[in-house]
Amino acid sequence: MGKQLYAVIGLGRFGTSVAERLYDAGQEVMGIDINEERVQDAEMVVTHAVVADTTEEEALMSIGIRNFDAVIVAIGNDMQSSILTVLLLKELGVKKVIAKALSKNHGLLLDKIGADWIIYPERDMGERVAHQLLSPNVLNFIELSKEYNIEEIRIPLSMTEKSLRELDVRAKYNLSVIAIVSDGEIIVSPSPEQIIHKGDMLVVIGNREDLTVFSNLK
Repeated sequence: MGKQLYAVIGLGRFGTSVAERLYDAGQEVMGIDINEERVQDAEMVVTHAVVADTTEEEALMSIGIRNFDAVIVAIGNDMQSSILTVLLLKELGVKKVIAKALSKNHGLLLDKIGADWIIYPERDMGERVAHQLLSPNVLNFIELSKEYNIEEIRIPLSMTEKSLRELDVRAKYNLSVIAIVSDGEIIVSPSPEQIIHKGDMLVVIGNREDLTVFSNLK
């Protein structure tokens, strides 16, 4: 995927984890927190780090928050600040707002005020959130090592109604197809003549960089 602009608001453990993964993947990341010490600590893992109170509209405007492709609200234990921040982001027209929920009720409130994606940190680690932002066609993944994953990838329309032999995923993308998920059924070790249909998913194994390229094909 091309370089995207991300803002992470709230630089606790969860927010810093998401910011660092996005930054390591070569994205532009702004880290924002009301606490100056946290901002200083995060400077090495983001493109820019700023101290700001994101419950103030002027502060968000001065950052140019409308220019970001996605904003992750990872505010720690202050539910009121989290809700006010999400409200302002939506009012200012931010395209995609991802918000960390502190409880089920907090999550319901965030949903009502327009958060596009609600994260429950005990279920969704920062690594997984960032991975899915970077590779939107990846539905599930298993991390084998720092370099290799197994991923379940939604197939783009351009690849449908073709056989695995025609797609030649190994030669073109340096990946191995280990299964196909088709109509709720899993076809393990599919033959080269297996046709890929609309809505099918490939389960592939390979290097993370190759997987990112493949999962962002149109």
